Amino acid sequence: MKFSQSMERLIFWSRWLQAPLYLGLIVAQGVYVFQFLRELVHLVTVSGASAETEIMLSVLGLIDVVMIANLLIMVIIGGYETFVSRLDLDDHPDQPEWLSHVNAGVLKIKLSTAIIGISSIHLLKTFINAGNMPEQAIQWQVIIHLVFLLSAMAMAFTDRLMNQSVLMTKQNH
Repeated sequence: MKFSQSMERLIFWSRWLQAPLYLGLIVAQGVYVFQFLRELVHLVTVSGASAETEIMLSVLGLIDVVMIANLLIMVIIGGYETFVSRLDLDDHPDQPEWLSHVNAGVLKIKLSTAIIGISSIHLLKTFINAGNMPEQAIQWQVIIHLVFLLSAMAMAFTDRLMNQSVLMTKQNH
């Protein structure tokens, strides 16, 4: 075997170095499950003595945890499928619909959309609790949220341009 073939095989094999990272994210997801259950127990045990605003903030906290867990799932499954190895799920009834057409561009768009959703929940919590927060903190959260929105739009636009370029190249051949 030539040196270049050995080098190519080593480089291709190196993608498996990411597998422990995805396993670590699965552990992190377990931490979020624990966090969700802890917040849910807190919500149920204090709901009778809490004001509506406090209950709403607790529920938004639960939604936030779920959205972060969804983000983790997208990164774990989509990242593994895109960068490490195909998942053999063709006949599995629970295979996510989006997995059949995932690639790096689609994954980036899905992740940025999830981040915007998480940011929106944080911003809603901030607006509900605005009376207890400094105005400058609220302004920074709005600015950060707008940056997330603009970044997602830029990624989607770039992905669309790249897909149009690939399509035009295929049509010319």
